[in-house]
Parts: sequence; C-alpha cells; structure tokens
Amino acid sequence: MHINFAMWRKASWELIKMDDKKEWDALDVISKWLIATRSAVTMVTIYSCIIAGLLAWRDGVFAWIPWLIVTIGLFIAHGTNNLLNDYTDFSRGVDKDYYFRTQYGVHPLVQNFWSKSKQFQWFLVSGVLATLSGIFALFYTSFTPIIIGLFVFGAVILLAYTYPLKYWGVGEFAIFLIWGPILVAGVYLVLAYGSNGDVGNIWKVALAGVPFGLSVASINIGKHIDKMKDDQKKGVGTFPVRVGQTFARYTTIFSIIVAYGVVIYLVATGYFSTFMLLVLFGVQRAFYAVAVLSKPRPDAAPEGFEVFWPTWFSGFCFYHNRMFGGMFILGILLDTIFRKLPFELPLSINWLGAIALGMGVVYALVQMQIAKTKKA
Repeated sequence: MHINFAMWRKASWELIKMDDKKEWDALDVISKWLIATRSAVTMVTIYSCIIAGLLAWRDGVFAWIPWLIVTIGLFIAHGTNNLLNDYTDFSRGVDKDYYFRTQYGVHPLVQNFWSKSKQFQWFLVSGVLATLSGIFALFYTSFTPIIIGLFVFGAVILLAYTYPLKYWGVGEFAIFLIWGPILVAGVYLVLAYGSNGDVGNIWKVALAGVPFGLSVASINIGKHIDKMKDDQKKGVGTFPVRVGQTFARYTTIFSIIVAYGVVIYLVATGYFSTFMLLVLFGVQRAFYAVAVLSKPRPDAAPEGFEVFWPTWFSGFCFYHNRMFGGMFILGILLDTIFRKLPFELPLSINWLGAIALGMGVVYALVQMQIAKTKKA
C-alpha cells in the first residue's frame, strides 16, 4: 500500500470530499483515519496543546516527551470522538437523506466505504491509544487527584457529547470549555505536576485558554446554525435549535469579540506582553465572520461560494480561527522567547512587541499594495 504523504498534509488542513470507493480503498491507514476523523478540524486540539506547552515553557515546567505523548493522545481522542459521533448519528438514523454532515466531507458509513463493525473497530483502536496516553499522564503526575478528575471528565465528554449533550443544547458550551480553559490548563498541569513545578498561576493559564476556546466554539455554533433545519427535522436539539437562529448568530458574534477582549485584558494586566496583540491581524477575518453572522443564513450558496456550501457560518468562523489561532500561538511563542533570553534586552518586552506589531502592519500594507497593483 502506497503511503500518501500528500494526502496526510491535505487531510490535516482541509475537509476531504471523495465519492469513489476504489480511491478510498487505495489510501493508506493514516490517510483514512485523518479523513474519517476530520483532522482539519481536530487540529484545534494541537493548537490548544501548543498554547499549553508554550505557557509551561515560559514558567519553566515544560518537558518534550510528556508533552508529545499527551498532545498526540488528545489529538487521537478528538478523532475518536468524531468516529463515535458519526457512528452514533448513523445508527440513530440522523446521518441519512443527504444530511448536512454527509455534504461537506467523507462519511465512510453513509458512503459504504466500510461497515459499522469496521467503524467501531477504528473507534476502539483509537480509544485505546488515547487512553494509553491518559494513563501515562496519570503515572507521570503520580495520580494527582486533579489529573484523575480531568481524565474522567474528558472520557465522559468524549462518550456523551454526541448524545445526550448535543441533544440538550449544551454541547457547544462543552466545546468551549474543553478546547479552551480545560485543555490548556489540563496539559499545563500535567507538565507542571510531572516536573514538581508551581501551579499557583493556573487560573491565569486557564484564562489564557479562554480566547482560543471561544474561537473554537464559534466554529461549532456556526456549524450547528448551518445545519439547524436538518437538526430540527431529526430532533437534534442543538443550541441554535433551542434558542433560534438569531440568538445563536449573535452569541457567535459575541464569542468572537470577547476572544479579542480577553487577550487585550491579559496584555493590560501584564500576564502577556504586547506581542500578543499580533492577534489583531485576525480582525479582518473577524469582520468577515461578524458581517456574515449579522444576517440570516441564505437558502442557497451565494455566487462564488458554491464549492464551500453547505458550510456558511462555520466556514467563515473556521477561516477566522485559523488566523486567530496562528497569531495567538505566534504571540505566545515570541512572548516566551524574549522573556527567557539569557541577557538583558535594550528595550522592554512591551516595546519589542509594539515594534513587531508595527512591522506586521507595514508588511500587511505592502502586501495589500502589491495585490492592488496585480489586480489593476
């Protein structure tokens, strides 16, 4: 079997559409897993773990091997959840009749690429690998009670998200908690307890995870608005189904705006330096998302967006999240590097951050001018 590294990269960056079973059968195991688990979306788990790892490095409690084991395990756990999600919805008769989920990416069960038993086998293997990572974290932290609690909480959310949490309209809030404060603080705690480090600032670490969690939640709410009509017909009581499209749209707008507000607060209070204001380069994409969210979802794909349909709100939120998350991580990376330099800087870290921000603005303006010139 040919190992398709190009597909690994593609499936990790975008949702894959595929109709030919022969093409599917020709793929290697990793490619199938990445596509079936929608790894372009599960990459948000990697982002959260990177944020936690950088904060741990900044505080002197980082260790490469434990971080890699926990990060890979959590990434697999997220994929495991998606496999269970598809298995459960398919078994309950939700993923049929051209349901939203079947329109934007490969669904191996609906497309008869494999059987329910095969899907369940993949779920079990993925679940075992994720569990082994969790067991490592328990041993690494000497079974610290809070790590045991986080392990149990994560397992419950993984098994209960698709049903009943999503049906109760609280799945979106669980997404925010997991991929925001809980995941960032949880990975940080594993590294800190494993190295006998200080965890006194854990609440600030958790708060630092809130902006990214809000950005991830905006994608989830946006997706549930996109498939709201289908969910109403199927009896899936997501948050948008329960509160209505308008309230859900403005909740999504609120989550995007507050994400920037929390970053600015953490800079103003000194937890982060001005390097974190690099997230402001995501504002343009935020404006796009907010502008789209301020109006009801169109009944059909607007001209020029046919290839992305039926994703609409979720697509714009995902587009924003990629920039926001990238700049968030870059900001923390630079913040940490300049804090840990072994020599005194000629300027304060905040002045250096302001200079970096100014250079970014100049670069953006130059790129805009080049684009205008090419267009002309």
